[in-house]
Amino acid sequence: MNHRRSANEPSFVRRTLYDGENLQIGHIAVRPASSACGELEVSPLHVLALPLAGVFAKHDGPRNQSLATPNHALLISAGQPYRLSFPGCIGDRCLALRFTSDALARVMPQALGRDGFDAGTFSPYMLLPPAVMLARSQLWRRFARGDAVEPLEAEELGLALLDAALRAARHRAAPRRATAGGASRRRRQVERTVEAIWTQPERRWTLADLAAQAHVSAGHLAHVFRAEVGLSVYGYVLRSRLARALDAVLDSNAGLTEIALDAGFASHSHFTARFGAMFGHTPLALRRGIDATTARQLRRIVTAREPLAA
Repeated sequence: MNHRRSANEPSFVRRTLYDGENLQIGHIAVRPASSACGELEVSPLHVLALPLAGVFAKHDGPRNQSLATPNHALLISAGQPYRLSFPGCIGDRCLALRFTSDALARVMPQALGRDGFDAGTFSPYMLLPPAVMLARSQLWRRFARGDAVEPLEAEELGLALLDAALRAARHRAAPRRATAGGASRRRRQVERTVEAIWTQPERRWTLADLAAQAHVSAGHLAHVFRAEVGLSVYGYVLRSRLARALDAVLDSNAGLTEIALDAGFASHSHFTARFGAMFGHTPLALRRGIDATTARQLRRIVTAREPLAA
């Protein structure tokens, strides 16, 4: 019997880019029809989703949600049921690293508990360092352009991205003193704010606007957001604009002034300065030297062992 997709069911296009014994690299493009949760799923492998565009939300309990944008990574543990939703319905793409516990033991053995992968040791927000964001997008670009990527190189680079993202998440995880109910409320407040920002990063947000989205006072939001995410609210808005602009710089032919204005920057010069400060390359240099830059940046991720600061 053929399955007929309902009007509210998202459309998925999945591609396998590399398929190894302990690691798979894939690309997922989603065209959401609504922001409702999808069907219950269970992955046979652990998954680290590295969003390239859009907003991904994982639901693994009645009040347990993890939200990810291109500023973040999203962890899915093997054998654990979950549902996905796509807030904002703005179109979503991600690079997906699917890995076994054996692969995890190679990059981060301390993340293995008695029952396998202990996802609870990681921060739910997993704010990615800029170098990892750039390497993620450049690796996807290599596959998207059809560049020859040998299996050994693909596995090495995939494991390096996995290692760097997990180290960043562990580096930011901190013991919480709040009660379980208090922590849950704070997390929902932050998630509402993150969702609002990413859906419209170009908007001239005020703290009052975002506090209204989170149903809290402006002062409370400023305090909670910095404590939970490690950035000010404005710092996160700026980061989101640059993350969206990175996608446009690498994957479109749009002019840099157009990209700057679409992302919410007042001028080309302001955009270029902020972009260079975050990613270490100006937008023009990144476009002109994409091949050489890709090789250097990905190798940097492979060889870096210290935690990478955002």
